[in-house]
Amino acid sequence: MGKINGCIKCLFIFFNVVFAILGGVLVFGAVQATPFSHQVAAVGGPSPAWSWVFALGGLILPVLGIVAACMEKELVFRIFAGFMVAGMIIMLVFGIVVVVSRNTLKDSLDSASADAAKPFMEDKEMNSILMRFEEGTQCCGVVSSSDWGDDISRSCECKMQRAGFGCKAKPVGARGPDQIYATSCSGALFEFFDLFFKVVMGFCFTFAILALLALLMSVLMVQQIRKHDGGGSSMAMQSY
Repeated sequence: MGKINGCIKCLFIFFNVVFAILGGVLVFGAVQATPFSHQVAAVGGPSPAWSWVFALGGLILPVLGIVAACMEKELVFRIFAGFMVAGMIIMLVFGIVVVVSRNTLKDSLDSASADAAKPFMEDKEMNSILMRFEEGTQCCGVVSSSDWGDDISRSCECKMQRAGFGCKAKPVGARGPDQIYATSCSGALFEFFDLFFKVVMGFCFTFAILALLALLMSVLMVQQIRKHDGGGSSMAMQSY
């Protein structure tokens, strides 16, 4: 008879096997994304080392959990539990940082003045980029449609038949399409980043909760090992 409840042990091993497979997928993804990661780091983005830390952690820690469950050794469970505490704290910190970064970006875009649109209006190449972006994302102007002044670009033309569905009337006295996109391009850009932020936040907080559950299961199994080693009996499942 083992030291740990058989049902809990099998459930613990099963989930660690699943996360070990996910860790292997993360390692594969880190390998494939290495060239892109170096390019991102070159322009001030996060170092590729962080992706390897998460990928290897996602592979090694589940393997350590499986080894701990198979060996039924208190010391190995303590090591595993320690990593779970560290992982939970790291995920929470990263989640909070992402939330703060999202809110900071939103405030920056909301408070952007017309001066932010001047480079796009004055430079022909950037103006062309802005018009293509407007057509592709259905937005008008960097900050607002007033960035175009009295001559609204045709790229702002809303294809809907009537206003109300992302469309609005052009400013009074302005030339150009009668119906233009109501959303500014800074707002459309934030919607894209907002989706990315939400995915990362969900990832961080979900893994923090899973690390907490793994920690609680580890503590429970340590208690069972202590009880067994102290002369108690393991809680075995009985079939009726």
